[in-house]
Amino acid sequence: MIERNGEPTVSVVLSVRNGGRDLPKAMGTILNQTFPDFELIAINNGSTDETGQYLDSIADPRVRVFHQEDKGLAAALNRGISLARGRYIARQDHDDLADPSRIAKQVDFLDAHPDHALVGTRAEIWIGDTPTGRFHDHPTEDANLRFALLFNNYFVHSSVMMRKATLDEIGIYSTDRSRQPPEDYELWSRIARRFRVANLPERLTVYREVPTSMSRDGADPFKQKLILITAENLAAAALGVAEPQRIHFDIASLVHGAPEKMSNGADIEAMCAVVVEAGKAIFGNRNFKGESDPVAYWNRNLRHHFNIQKHGLQPVKNVAHSMRKALRRLGFSI
Repeated sequence: MIERNGEPTVSVVLSVRNGGRDLPKAMGTILNQTFPDFELIAINNGSTDETGQYLDSIADPRVRVFHQEDKGLAAALNRGISLARGRYIARQDHDDLADPSRIAKQVDFLDAHPDHALVGTRAEIWIGDTPTGRFHDHPTEDANLRFALLFNNYFVHSSVMMRKATLDEIGIYSTDRSRQPPEDYELWSRIARRFRVANLPERLTVYREVPTSMSRDGADPFKQKLILITAENLAAAALGVAEPQRIHFDIASLVHGAPEKMSNGADIEAMCAVVVEAGKAIFGNRNFKGESDPVAYWNRNLRHHFNIQKHGLQPVKNVAHSMRKALRRLGFSI
């Protein structure tokens, strides 16, 4: 389908700094999509290798290349969004891969679900060119996702497609260094407080995990920002307010493996009550059976790790790792 006004339906935004050998592969998976009506906006964000020359050599008229000094990922993506002509904004990273049907399936979903503002996909996890047998099989349905997003990021950044109108309404990526990185989790959180969100159940993205990946080894550089965003999410869901209270920071600190940041009088019963209220606000009167209840599951894990830190049964650094393993058993992948 071609937009009647001559503008593309989708603008794919890619920021790259020193893309190396991965960039042609990543761009190739976009240029070979089954959905033809898109533009690819490539922001060369201060590359010092041959990225700029490679981008300038591309003859495909769908590719628009812009060069700039390194301004950070969030600012580069915001420039790409400002240049976008499509009604849908799709993300692509320079080292990840897209299934040929990804854009078509996401456009079909957003066209069929006008109440949804954002849709991602599940993903395979590779290291370099080697599949690991691990997957980001994140929740797919709106309520499950919005509840999970209270605590962490459940979208693969390079799998996401958003409505440009939504970004016009709620804002783009934050460039406030006190709030990002993680610029993606911060933006998804703001979107999910106002609109419905989803992941497609198919693995339509290959996420390349690299040793310097902030999403894997970057807890220390941005742990405090994760805690802030989670606390804001809990306050918005449980109380409908923007400013989190101490109890929301206590929960967030425990979730992100920083129990030493909890207040001296942290009350696990009150913390669990907040999670219950957030669950009621999101799930309403939905009845879950046994192990499928995410509210009960989160509270069991909060109690478990609260008791661990209270009695000093294991090092603090293991708390977040244990919670991630427990959540994977519930069907989440983080």
